[in-house]
Amino acid sequence: MTQLSPMTDADRERVSAAVATAEACSAGEIVTILTARSDDYGDVALAWSLLVGLLALLALTIAPDFYLALYERLSGGWVHEWTPRAVFGVALLVATLKAGGTWLILLWRPLRLWLTPAPVRHARVRQRAVTCFRVGAERRTHGRTGILIYLSLDEHRAEIVADEAIAGKVAPEVWGDAMAAMLAHLRNDRLADGLVAAVERVGAVLAEHFPRAEDDHNELPDRLIEV
Repeated sequence: MTQLSPMTDADRERVSAAVATAEACSAGEIVTILTARSDDYGDVALAWSLLVGLLALLALTIAPDFYLALYERLSGGWVHEWTPRAVFGVALLVATLKAGGTWLILLWRPLRLWLTPAPVRHARVRQRAVTCFRVGAERRTHGRTGILIYLSLDEHRAEIVADEAIAGKVAPEVWGDAMAAMLAHLRNDRLADGLVAAVERVGAVLAEHFPRAEDDHNELPDRLIEV
């Protein structure tokens, strides 16, 4: 998974300037948020660990003689008669070792993220974006014209979340141009260029539907928020 270059102070200033320029032509308030990842996916690691443990039990069930003989060889041949307690003990040991080993391996986040199904990653990014929007932008502007551009680096996914006034006039698919412009730059490791491009596209849509009034003033910060 490609790691994007970190933002510099100059990059942050460019994004803030792009937001200020976009807002100068509309009543919209654009918030930009950049995060390393949207979730830790610990539940996914747990699910994989339990699955591997269950598969180990299934293997014992399918070929018990092979695995019990292997256990006898590894233990020096001390087991002469397999009692139900001994069999269940071996099964528990094998399942625990498999599940525990998988959990330890999945402490390496890149592998954990790679093993997370794409729909799960997408849903978590969207959920985090909506949460950040509700905390930082929703209903915090006079005309309900806040909009969030959210970028999650590890998942390589972006989201645009709009307040109710904007959502009532602009269909979600309209933001597709902004998303495409941003992702085109991200594929070439140009993080700041991608955010600036998205801000410009969003600003153009806002200027069309929500022109700036003479008494309009800045209600939300223009700076890039990194969480």
